[in-house]
Amino acid sequence: MTDTLTNETAGATATDAPSSALRTIPHVIGGARVDDDARRGRVFNPATGEQTGEVVLADAARIDEAVVAASVAQRAWRATGLAKRSHVMFKLRELIESRADELARIITAEHGKTVDDAKGEVARGLENVEFCAGLMHHLKGDYSEQVAGGIDVHQVRQPLGVVACITPFNFPAMVPLWMVTTAIAAGNAVILKPSERDPSAAVWLADAFREAGLPDGILNVVHGDKVAVDALLDHPAIKAVSFVGSTPIARYIYTRAAEQGKRVQALGGAKNHMVVMPDADLDAAADAAVSAAYGSAGERCMAVSVLVAVGDVADPLIEKIGERMSRLVIGDGTDPASEMGPLITREARERVAGFVEGATGEGATVVVDGRERSFEGDGFFIGASLVDHVEPGMRVYDEEIFGPVLSIVRVASYDDAVELINANRYANGTAVFTRDGKTARSFEFDIEVGMVGVNVPIPVPVGAFSFGGWKDSLFGDTHMYGPESFNFYTRRKVVTTRWPEPSESQIDLGFPTH
Repeated sequence: MTDTLTNETAGATATDAPSSALRTIPHVIGGARVDDDARRGRVFNPATGEQTGEVVLADAARIDEAVVAASVAQRAWRATGLAKRSHVMFKLRELIESRADELARIITAEHGKTVDDAKGEVARGLENVEFCAGLMHHLKGDYSEQVAGGIDVHQVRQPLGVVACITPFNFPAMVPLWMVTTAIAAGNAVILKPSERDPSAAVWLADAFREAGLPDGILNVVHGDKVAVDALLDHPAIKAVSFVGSTPIARYIYTRAAEQGKRVQALGGAKNHMVVMPDADLDAAADAAVSAAYGSAGERCMAVSVLVAVGDVADPLIEKIGERMSRLVIGDGTDPASEMGPLITREARERVAGFVEGATGEGATVVVDGRERSFEGDGFFIGASLVDHVEPGMRVYDEEIFGPVLSIVRVASYDDAVELINANRYANGTAVFTRDGKTARSFEFDIEVGMVGVNVPIPVPVGAFSFGGWKDSLFGDTHMYGPESFNFYTRRKVVTTRWPEPSESQIDLGFPTH
């Protein structure tokens, strides 16, 4: 989940000179649009390379303004009945579903992914909205009668207060819906800090929440760079922080926020392996590899970036993958014929090209070089690449590329494949392709990765389960959306009650045992 945390982020460089000729993407604070910040970031259309807007960048004072608005609004929202909160979720789902095409076009204009891919993102985000609409069930407490003579105990879930959600560029609608919807359903108020590279989807979602009946101040959208992020991490009224991005930034956010006593879930990077066994259907495996490696130009934390070829499957599999790559249609995401769009920024394209360029010098074989594919215009396009004979220790293997590059690692056996994957510092997702049930079951048992697919290349759980990896792919111990997310955004309170008769009262200095 590559992202940066600098004061001048690639593709959204901070400036001090707002331009009246460009569209301005505002904050949403307390229900009002705020766009008078002096510092601005540049927003581009990745398919053309043209700047299409300016996004206002918050300083610490602006963050404090948003937190104050959220704190005031949260007091009333916490007291709002669960049925009313559920109604907001049902209405939100209806609004987003009816306008999914509009939201998808906004995503494509700033991210670059194809419109169909953007629609898929919206659909996966809606799964969590649907899950949260059942909040009456998810927020139920527990009750035990007569735990001792005349004593009952019950446990309730209560909101934390104001929480911060810091989301990445690669899913500008889905990841906010994973975080924000659960936090709000649980009774919290939210400060959403989306990526400054494609910020418009977050503003659109804030408008949709408001139209669905969410009171002003419960969802605040504040744009910014490291200045804004640090202000959120340090603000004493922020009780919890959710983050998705690169591992170095996830570690930074986890450490800094935890030092402030905040609850943190920080999802980091990935190096997802797809194991192909000798008995696998190679055509199905090739289809899956191309889809999972090059969809959304590889800018997915669950993209397959390493194919582990077991035994003698590598050569025929590479041939099949190469045939499919030659037919990939790469172009503007608004073109219905396009299957893969550009990368998010020019810097991202150059970074991906650097991995391909360096692979040969490390001893790998570049089978298909995406740098050789030419494109018209100034968009941030690069072709899909396939690199064979990759091994641990090579930069193309060790680092998260976050682009359309698929590496092939050849191993002799199933055990070698498992050892390879379990030795990797990332543990987000993995998959095995096989026709043998015993192999599949063994893989599920043996592998040390948070999300596993069997003949499923991108095993993102449905909304009723939770999303998250292990090791350097997750900082904190709570996964995102689904049941674990309600645990993260609430705290449990235990109440012990007794209603004795006045005559039963007496002094007892001993430790209570019944």
